[in-house]
Amino acid sequence: MPASHLQWRAMTPDDLDQVMALEQASHSHPWSRGNFADSLATGCYMPALWHQGPHQNPPQNPQQGPQCRLLGYLVAMPGVEEAHLLTLTVAAACRGRGLGQLLMQAMHTWAWQQGAAQVWLEVRESNLAAQALYARLGYEPIAVRKNYYPLEGKAREHALIMRKRL
Repeated sequence: MPASHLQWRAMTPDDLDQVMALEQASHSHPWSRGNFADSLATGCYMPALWHQGPHQNPPQNPQQGPQCRLLGYLVAMPGVEEAHLLTLTVAAACRGRGLGQLLMQAMHTWAWQQGAAQVWLEVRESNLAAQALYARLGYEPIAVRKNYYPLEGKAREHALIMRKRL
């Protein structure tokens, strides 16, 4: 997809139907609509990346019309001299095209502008693609949170804590 068809903007409450559709399609244990609404209400950084242009069966976005499709988003929370990535999602059909990296780089710029000296995140031990992206962007593994993420049934998965100094 040509870069000229990419559109950046801050997520709004009007986007939540498409956000929830992508979230549920992408994660075994997705965030709730309330999680996103709370993040919007508390001033988290929430950029969304859209494809604007013709495509098959376009979902409608109230602000952008029938030709705009959500490709990815992230949610980051500011802290005292740091930021915390809470979630990052890229549509399955768009993975491996650098969109996650674009979202992360935008978040790094925002964090630096907020006075953050570092960014923290947690990632599933099994999510090797995300770990590779974060390593390419300069994140280093710091620790492990045992049994952090839910799995099917009562099982849990460890989270790798990673940090990037800005």
